Amino acid sequence: MNLIHIYTDGACKGNPGPGGWGVLLKLGDTEKELFGGERETTNNRMEMMAVIQGLSALKKPCIVTLFLDSQYVLKGITEWLPGWKAKGWRTAAKQPVKNVDLWQQLDALVAGGGHQIEWRWVKGHAGDPGNERADALANKGVDLALGR
Repeated sequence: MNLIHIYTDGACKGNPGPGGWGVLLKLGDTEKELFGGERETTNNRMEMMAVIQGLSALKKPCIVTLFLDSQYVLKGITEWLPGWKAKGWRTAAKQPVKNVDLWQQLDALVAGGGHQIEWRWVKGHAGDPGNERADALANKGVDLALGR
């Protein structure tokens, strides 16, 4: 299996507001950049979209190190998801899980992709080159959403 590094980030101008997501995929010396956006969204949705798009870009099972600066996505996928599913997509407070459509998409990608994924949190805007590139791509996604 290929060893791939994926850097993801989301951006939002207002929350909610226009937003974008960015992904940097690195396989050895080969790099691929992805980005997109939506006119009315939230920062959390864009952080999730970046991860979904990054994993969706993989055409065969890989060993993935996925770098993200979102505690929401990291804790959601590594801690909260089993409980949400067991409770019928409800939180511990019995409220509907926010962004359930994206959580279900992400869950399906993680469970069904055949990938070995190591989730690695990085501090945002702290000089990590991969995170900085993903952030710049997410901002390009905002511009795309705004028609710029």
